[in-house]
Amino acid sequence: MGPACFILDALVTGAQLPRHLANIRSPHNEIANAPIVITTLQPDPRSKRLQHHYHAQFLVTPTLLLGARFNLAIAKLKTEWVIIALQATPLAPDAWAGLTAKLDAYVIDAMLVGLPLPALPTQLLHRFLASAQAHPPYIVIHRSWLEKLGGFDPELDGDAISDFLHRLNACPTRWKALSRRTTL
Repeated sequence: MGPACFILDALVTGAQLPRHLANIRSPHNEIANAPIVITTLQPDPRSKRLQHHYHAQFLVTPTLLLGARFNLAIAKLKTEWVIIALQATPLAPDAWAGLTAKLDAYVIDAMLVGLPLPALPTQLLHRFLASAQAHPPYIVIHRSWLEKLGGFDPELDGDAISDFLHRLNACPTRWKALSRRTTL
């Protein structure tokens, strides 16, 4: 089982997909050689070029909703950590610096990348009110914790990410946050 893999959905990342890929494969990223799976509903004319240039694998699933596409990609990659893009906004290449050390050093279940974790009183208020939080650009989650949560809801499309984050907040998830650095 490898250390980490990246999963991006072409509809979530949109036109920023090439920028996400370039930043992931940047020399600043310690895990730049990690496998990348890109899920999509239909073949894209740019997919072969992106696949070759960034050594990514496209997973075309025309009948699956977003939650099911994420689950299928996660099942294909057997890694300890899964890194999933949740927004179209890409991170700066140096935002990945120190990620490997943090994953090895901390006893955590998930890490928000690009969105600072709110203070404890704010976290408790969000849990108590069951209010939605802003989506981080990326989430890093341990495979065992992802399996305990049951993965993404395969019946949801647009709300799959919000539902997943809500379930993470409802559980005693041990979080860590990396600072927000995004590119324009």
